[in-house]
Amino acid sequence: MFETTTYDGDRTKQYEMLNKQLDALLTGETNQIANLANASALLGQFLDRTNWVGFYLTDSEQNELVLGPFQGLPACVRIPFGRGVCGTAAQDQVTQLVMDVHAFPGHIACDAATNSEIVVPLIKDGKTIGVLDIDSPELRRFDETDQAGLEAFSEILLRHI
Repeated sequence: MFETTTYDGDRTKQYEMLNKQLDALLTGETNQIANLANASALLGQFLDRTNWVGFYLTDSEQNELVLGPFQGLPACVRIPFGRGVCGTAAQDQVTQLVMDVHAFPGHIACDAATNSEIVVPLIKDGKTIGVLDIDSPELRRFDETDQAGLEAFSEILLRHI
């Protein structure tokens, strides 16, 4: 059984601890689905004030994202590249830090309770293989500290999938 450890310090140090835990959790396992499932569970335990944490994986034949492992309520299954926050992150290969999803053009509302979102593209060999998507019922829940910590989290994850 893997136990998470919290760090009672600044948020940057908390993300550093989280990322060390992710690396330890995934070391030795090569199955992509298992590693994505454990990564979403770890984030679900670490992040507060969120209502959805998970992954969408690229279906390159359809040029869209398909629902992958997650923690939260049932979600949209397919998202075309370029649509919504996830599709924009996948297409542009740039993290989307959205303070108010209702102000984001073309936002896809899978959960009406969501008010802010961060989506980190997962890029391997120059191609988007998926995205890490995290939603919150709070406006302005995520900031640059979250972005930096989650981008580092994604880099570690990419080494294990």
